[in-house]
Amino acid sequence: MSIDLNESLQALRKWQKDESRVQLHPGDIGWYTRNGQKATTNAIRNWFRDGEIVAIGLLDGANLLRLAIAPQAQNDLELAQQMAEDISQPDHGILPKGEVFVEARTGDLLNKILIDRGWQTDDPWTPLNFDLSQPIEKSKLHVEIVGSENVDTRCAVQRASFVGSTFTKEKWHAMANSPTYDDARCLLVYDDSKNAVATATVWSAGQGRPGLIEPLGVHQNHRGKGYGKEVTLACLEVLKKLGSSSAIVCTISSNVAAVATYKSAGFKELPRVYDLSRVGASSN
Repeated sequence: MSIDLNESLQALRKWQKDESRVQLHPGDIGWYTRNGQKATTNAIRNWFRDGEIVAIGLLDGANLLRLAIAPQAQNDLELAQQMAEDISQPDHGILPKGEVFVEARTGDLLNKILIDRGWQTDDPWTPLNFDLSQPIEKSKLHVEIVGSENVDTRCAVQRASFVGSTFTKEKWHAMANSPTYDDARCLLVYDDSKNAVATATVWSAGQGRPGLIEPLGVHQNHRGKGYGKEVTLACLEVLKKLGSSSAIVCTISSNVAAVATYKSAGFKELPRVYDLSRVGASSN
């Protein structure tokens, strides 16, 4: 079945709720669209009940499946069993043979079934949340919204912030021209010497729903000066203007500096979550 990207995004937006655990967000797909719309639709996996999408997966790289499950379907045993079977069997076209990973943070039933099949818990991740109804400390640095006139700088700071990044203006334009970017903004933050020192992208899921910060990075030559906090504060202001009810992030727990940065900006640390991993061809 061909994937309707807009249909998948509409479902994901509806599933984002402040009281729910962090799961796959429209912004995660939005960030993936830098690879092009065809690659994005090829990376999406949908599960249906009575013609309605009840679970969505994003194959984020060759061996990581990131999932969201509709709130009304999270306790559906039949769905969890079907998803576990599809995920575990390489010939079902979800995940390949060999070592693979699943991120299913609202899929307690699914996770239990996969563990019973021999899957193991992987490294912990730390979700954090900021309630946008509370006051936001104002960023002390100059902030710009990225457009065609400063996209080269946006891409250069991205590459200088993440080892191995291949982000280019072509990838930015692919992302900015996708349907996901209507609810997104890219930010650049400058120090007092007018150096671009940090960058981020924020993604709204619509009025009154949690917004996502993904990615956020500080230029490797400008770290240790509090710029991570400043760009985070700028992100909060933009998400609030976009109508988001809260801001969410999730970082690997071993990155203690990132966790500390978000907490310094006022984020609340939530209980750790775990991906699952499997080594081998399949689990029966």
